[in-house]
Amino acid sequence: MLKMLTHIGKYFLMLKEVFNKPLKWSAMKNLIFKEIDDLIIGSLGIVAFISFFVGGVVSIQTALNLTNPLIPKYLIGFATRQSVILEFAPTFISIIMAGKMGSFITSSIGTMRVTEQIDALEVMGVNSLNYLVFPKIIALLLYPFVIGISMFLGVLGGWMAGVYGGFTSSDEFIMGLQTEFIPFHITYAFIKTMVFAIILATIPSYHGYYMKGGALEVGKASTVSFVWSSVAIILSNYILTQLLLSK
Repeated sequence: MLKMLTHIGKYFLMLKEVFNKPLKWSAMKNLIFKEIDDLIIGSLGIVAFISFFVGGVVSIQTALNLTNPLIPKYLIGFATRQSVILEFAPTFISIIMAGKMGSFITSSIGTMRVTEQIDALEVMGVNSLNYLVFPKIIALLLYPFVIGISMFLGVLGGWMAGVYGGFTSSDEFIMGLQTEFIPFHITYAFIKTMVFAIILATIPSYHGYYMKGGALEVGKASTVSFVWSSVAIILSNYILTQLLLSK
């Protein structure tokens, strides 16, 4: 317990240090664009693939469970919308990204620690935390854009699976998408997404920056960062759901 509290304290001290002695904008700009390319654009392919097919699976599973002929077919579209927008796109894609983005961030910073590049930055008078972590936080402010694409493709995959699989008509599916739609659910999903983006940028960075040992420990640090990022995402998801949706 004491060890965990120590890590939590070091994590928040790291966040404070990230915003001290910022780099000049001319240097920071290139770092931010590189992180956007690595973290955001580099993730679009896997997010699009997973979202499309999971949306299709949700639609098919819902259709297969509507065995009573009295239950209207538009519920397939309704269930797909609710599943994708409320939980699948923001939460489960973020857990997948904790594996992809998080491992990349931890291993890249951890490798710099092992090869003493971080020490070299400190010797040159550069705030290494600002140099390494701040561009990742700024880049991941675009993470809701990724989740927006995930929502769209999840619903599109559900529509294609439902309609072309012969489970429902296009009109019924679209009726389900529109039935009892609550606009705040979109806001709720993007609020969660912003919190998850901060988690994805900072927890893997913490584990990479403060790792000790050699090249073998880089892999261990990546695994630990994935575990703790996933735990933080699930806990914050529960807390935000209670705060934002409970009446």
